[in-house]
Amino acid sequence: MTVEQIKQNIEGVWKSIAPEIRPSFLKNEDGTLKPFYLSRHFKYNADETFELEIINYADAFGKVALAKMQIAGHVTWRGEHPIADGAQKVDFTADLSYEVMPQNSGFVDVLNKLATNDFNTWEVNVAQSIFKKAFLPFGLAEGQIFKEYDLMYFYSDMLFWGARNIDGRGFDTEANRPTNLQIPMIRV
Repeated sequence: MTVEQIKQNIEGVWKSIAPEIRPSFLKNEDGTLKPFYLSRHFKYNADETFELEIINYADAFGKVALAKMQIAGHVTWRGEHPIADGAQKVDFTADLSYEVMPQNSGFVDVLNKLATNDFNTWEVNVAQSIFKKAFLPFGLAEGQIFKEYDLMYFYSDMLFWGARNIDGRGFDTEANRPTNLQIPMIRV
C-alpha cells in the first residue's frame, strides 16, 4: 500500500478496543514502573490533521477516570518503518490545541498543587487549555508544543500505533521512536 492509500484508508474515526496499559515514567516504592491505563478516540482528517481524545484511568478496567485530554494537530509522514511491511514513521504535533479535563477529585488536588500559574482553579469535569503553557504534570515547558515521534500501521481494518518503550520513555525524540506495535484501534 502506498502512503496515499494508507492515508485514504485511515481517514475517519478510530477507538480503543478496551482500556490499554502502558508503562509510565513514574515508579512504585519498590522501583518498578507504575502502569498507565488509557483509552483512545482518534480522528484522522484528509488535510492531515488529527483529533485525539485520551482518557486516563486509575484501574485496568477503565472504571475510574482520572483525566481526559483533547489534542488536535498535524500528522507528518516521515517514511517507512521497519516493524512491518507498510508501517510508516509519523510525527504527531499538537499545534492546534491541547486541553486537560480532570475527571477525579484526587487528580484535581494534584493539579491545584502542580499547575497553578496561568490556570484557573482546577475543577472536576472542567477543561482548561494547556496549549503552549508550562504544565509540570506532563513535563511541558512554557511555549512548548507537544510532539511525538510515533508510527502507524494499517492492517485488516485495524489501526496500530507504536507501543511505549518498556522503560516508560516517551516518544519525545527520533531516538525514542517506537520499535513495536501497540494494540490496535478499530474503526467507529
